[in-house]
Amino acid sequence: MPRQVHFYDQPERFVAGTVGQPGARAFFLQASARGRITSVLLEKAQVAALAERVEQVLDEALRRSDGEADIPAVAPAELIDTAPLDLPLEQEFRVGTMALAWDGTDECLVVEAQAVTEAEEEGEEAAAAFEDDENGPDLLRVRLSGAMARVFAKRALDLVAAGRKPCPFCNLPLDPEGHLCPRANGYRR
Repeated sequence: MPRQVHFYDQPERFVAGTVGQPGARAFFLQASARGRITSVLLEKAQVAALAERVEQVLDEALRRSDGEADIPAVAPAELIDTAPLDLPLEQEFRVGTMALAWDGTDECLVVEAQAVTEAEEEGEEAAAAFEDDENGPDLLRVRLSGAMARVFAKRALDLVAAGRKPCPFCNLPLDPEGHLCPRANGYRR
C-alpha cells in the first residue's frame, strides 16, 4: 500500500490532546485546516519530548538569528488554544519516529511524525532519515510559524503536567483509589 503523507502548511490548528481519564488517557497530535482533520496516536513521553524539543529548537533558532527571527520568547496569550480535540477523532496511525527542523528560509518549524513500523514494534532501531519513499510508513508533516509552535509546546507541556498527581513519598503517580507505595512496604496509602 502506498505511503500516505498528511501535509499541513500553516494549519488553522495543531495541538496535542487527550481522551480519557488521567492514568488511562490516550494522547493525540491533531492538525486541521479547511475542514480536514488528521489525528495520530502517540505516547505521553513522546508528547513531552516533542514539546521540550520544540522549545529548544525555537530558542536556538532565535539565538542564531540574534533575535531577528519571527519567534516570540513565550506563547502569545491571544493564540493559546484550550479547546478539546476536534471531532470526529479518527486515528490515522500510531506514531513511531518523530523529527523536527527549523526552516530558516521560510522561518517555520517543520514537525514530522511517522507511523510506527514493524521493525520498531519488534524493538529494532528506527530508520534515521525521513525519506519521501512512496512505500514508506505514513507520515504527518506540519509547518508552523514560530508563534504557533510556541503555543503548541505550551499546551503540550501543560497537558503532560495535568496528569495524575505524584505520591509525596515515592513520586509515582497516584490513582484515585490510592496505590501500593514502595516506600510504605506494601501498605496502601
